[in-house]
Amino acid sequence: MGSIWLGAFVGFLVVLVLGFLFPGIGHLIGGFIGGIVAGLIAKGAGNGLIAGFLAGIFGGIIIAILAIVGLAIVGGVATGFAGALFGGLAGLAIGVVAIILAIFAGIVSAIGGLIGGAIAR
Repeated sequence: MGSIWLGAFVGFLVVLVLGFLFPGIGHLIGGFIGGIVAGLIAKGAGNGLIAGFLAGIFGGIIIAILAIVGLAIVGGVATGFAGALFGGLAGLAIGVVAIILAIFAGIVSAIGGLIGGAIAR
């Protein structure tokens, strides 16, 4: 059995690199290829599915956390407590959108992970 977390991390790095090299379509194609890589490392169709999905959603989770914390800090520095509250709520809204979009990318990566895991089996 392979490592789900190692596969998810390596798959995420593949998604990140391909998304950077090919803006626009790189995240979908990179998600699928990253999912395949994650599945190959995780070994097994079920493990590949999970690793691929995690590889696809890591970016959205990171963006959500940075948006909430970053906008709360900027709002607090700019206008005090009310600004921090407003900035945090704006960051939360951006974070929710990022998570929803990441779920769609995660589905594409999960399909790739399923295929990669089935091949590595």
